[in-house]
Amino acid sequence: MSADRRPADDVDEIVAAWRRERPDLDVSPLEVLSRVSRLARRLDLARGSAFSEHLLDGWAFDVLSALRRAGEPYELSPGQLVQQTLVTSGTMTNRVDRLERSGFVERRPDPGDRRGVLVRLTPAGRDVVDSAMADLIEQEKSLLSQLSAADRTQLAGLLRRMLAPLETRETRETRETRETRRGDAHG
Repeated sequence: MSADRRPADDVDEIVAAWRRERPDLDVSPLEVLSRVSRLARRLDLARGSAFSEHLLDGWAFDVLSALRRAGEPYELSPGQLVQQTLVTSGTMTNRVDRLERSGFVERRPDPGDRRGVLVRLTPAGRDVVDSAMADLIEQEKSLLSQLSAADRTQLAGLLRRMLAPLETRETRETRETRETRRGDAHG
């Protein structure tokens, strides 16, 4: 236990070593972000474990879960999938192709756009994403088991306050880049 009665972790040792070696630096960001980074690694492992039980990769779960969250009839355009999963359109085409071959999604013409296509979750895709999601939630509950409900609520609020401005800035920069490209193409 550390002096303030909290359990020590590896980050405490890393921070102490840096404070000893570089007392001129304010290394306090390490106390938060090194822990976030280490938790992210553990979350990636937990996600991988939950998805592998269902023979899914993380990318496949991301696409299938975006379709599942869309609600009935569980379909989105490829452009909407790109926005939700933060990959390029070429990458999304490849992913949809692979998921279609697995029987988890199907493409169908977009009734609102003769040139467009919609990607729809199949019943097999819905079953696999629902099962994988249930397993993922169990893994994530385990990761959070040391925190009370109030602690989880407070932590979620703090992380939201940190993340929201970053996402807003990224969305604005992406939109500005897209508009610049359109202007260049038409200029």
